[in-house]
Amino acid sequence: MLYKLGKIIVLILFRLLFRIQVFGREHIPKTGPVIICSNHISNLDPPTVGITSPREIFFMAKEELFEKKWIGWLLKNLHAFPVKRGMRDRQALRTGLKILDEGHTLGLFPEGTRSKTGELGKGLAGAGFFALRSKAVIIPCAITGPYKLFGKVKVVYGKPISIEQMRRQKASPQEVTDKIMEEIQQLLNSAK
Repeated sequence: MLYKLGKIIVLILFRLLFRIQVFGREHIPKTGPVIICSNHISNLDPPTVGITSPREIFFMAKEELFEKKWIGWLLKNLHAFPVKRGMRDRQALRTGLKILDEGHTLGLFPEGTRSKTGELGKGLAGAGFFALRSKAVIIPCAITGPYKLFGKVKVVYGKPISIEQMRRQKASPQEVTDKIMEEIQQLLNSAK
């Protein structure tokens, strides 16, 4: 309930502040597990993906954001869950897999942190882990900005990424993440 209300509020607010253009929304399946993997240029990226996706999205968020009780409560009710950065967080991995097993959508920023330059950074193996360990459809997403008042923000969802051949070849999570990052880079190149 709070998620839907929050989505409406953020949608109205963002429409007043930015000129958001969305492309490729039709590539996101209406049902079943989905992983949306996006580049990360701003703290505003999660709500931007959240309001432009037709599906409710569960996001990983750095553990420090949950330290204040009321913010932690709000984030949990907006479908965010904590992850310890810089280490393998087994609880966050289990939570992400459970979300996908239940047929929901998991939103990931494979770079793990915002890009200071706006250029796409190296992706972490977590995205590949979720892709390999679930039956989720993987959707690449590219966000171009910058988020300036009344500025244009473009969100492009790409076609699903097939990793079946990589599964057969026993690719590592990092190799799958690298493939996802290549797809995001192609979307960024075409979005300019």
